[in-house]
Amino acid sequence: MATQTTPQNVAEHATQTRQLKSRGLQLLGLFGSQNEPQALLRLPSGRLRRVSAGEQLSAGRVLAIDPQGIILERKGTARRLVMPGS
Repeated sequence: MATQTTPQNVAEHATQTRQLKSRGLQLLGLFGSQNEPQALLRLPSGRLRRVSAGEQLSAGRVLAIDPQGIILERKGTARRLVMPGS
């Protein structure tokens, strides 16, 4: 079986360097159906967690998940987390 390497131009287009912060809550991915979207988050502790709308995190309650990211509400203030590099 032959081993193939990724062409340099493909690797450059597929790789985003320095897009994730080393600390804090990070949105890593969005997936699921349009009716039941989910998000993959990296928590400040470094652990990964899959969340759905309505779930409670230490950073706030997940109000919504849409194709642009997730909306968190904490103490009456909403904020959006977007995909790194977008």
